[in-house]
Amino acid sequence: MGRKVKIGLVFAVAACLLLAGGAYAYDTVTKDTIADGVTVGGVDVGGLDETEAYRVLKREVVEPYARSITVTHGDEEFTLAADKLEIRADIDGMIDEALSASQDGGIPSRVWRNVTGGTVDMDVEPRVGYAQGPVKEFVGEIAGEIDREPRNASVEPSPQSVDPITSQAGMKLRRDELRSKIDAELQNPDGASKVKATVDELEPEVTTESLAANYPHFITVDRAGFKLRHYENLELRKTYDVAIGAIGFETPAGQYHITNKQVNPTWYVPDREWAGDLAGEVIPPGPDNPLKARWMGFYDGAGIHGTDEESSIGTAASHGCVRMRVTEVKELYDVIPDGTPIYIG
Repeated sequence: MGRKVKIGLVFAVAACLLLAGGAYAYDTVTKDTIADGVTVGGVDVGGLDETEAYRVLKREVVEPYARSITVTHGDEEFTLAADKLEIRADIDGMIDEALSASQDGGIPSRVWRNVTGGTVDMDVEPRVGYAQGPVKEFVGEIAGEIDREPRNASVEPSPQSVDPITSQAGMKLRRDELRSKIDAELQNPDGASKVKATVDELEPEVTTESLAANYPHFITVDRAGFKLRHYENLELRKTYDVAIGAIGFETPAGQYHITNKQVNPTWYVPDREWAGDLAGEVIPPGPDNPLKARWMGFYDGAGIHGTDEESSIGTAASHGCVRMRVTEVKELYDVIPDGTPIYIG
């Protein structure tokens, strides 16, 4: 090998060594810089060092997650403040992953990429989360405001009327669905700050429309006015004059039901002082039995029955029963079934 060739080889080797050393030095200098093309959650961090990337990621990746969420239901709004979400972000971990992606390939390929303006096509998944407890508690608070049991239609009787109370549908928040909606928005930095609650309507068992059918018959007794009123499907059918219990033997006030019916009833005389010599006796149907024609018992020996003492009608004269004219008690008896509610006031 000639002297010139040797010298040429020496220069070539030296040049290669210088080039390799320069490449190594360049790669060392740029190892703490994120490669162009690398993004975190779509945010460009290419060309940034760790300090610069931290500021950018905090501002553009983390802070958008820290926002209040408002849940709407009709005209109502419920807000979960951002400071209650306990946002947790691993910014250092995101930067480390971005730098690791930037070091992909050997030194020559990295140097060549950097000097020729090449890029790394890599999007790092944001490492941002929040505590589930506050969200669950928030949804529970909303449910506490929205949820209600359905209210059945019912009646509010008085001595003079039977007033219907309308039904009301219940409501139940779809808790799991709402939590999923909130999670979806909180995990999306570009998500909405408002979500709409979905609420199921719960139908009552007895609706206002079906209420009358639940009360085919209803009786009220107005002791002060000496009136018995018979309602059919909550509409007044007929009003009767009656006698009620005398002072000291008052017809019991309250709401009861017709519990037994008898034609030409036997009288089982209560074993009480007012009954005198008849106390505890059994009086069969007939002229000596004061329970004429019909009996509709409703409470502890008290009932509705006919009387031949028609002059007592419109007065307080009985020992607790409700007296009616014979023709009228028969008429009422024929249409009133066992179980008919009766309100006495």
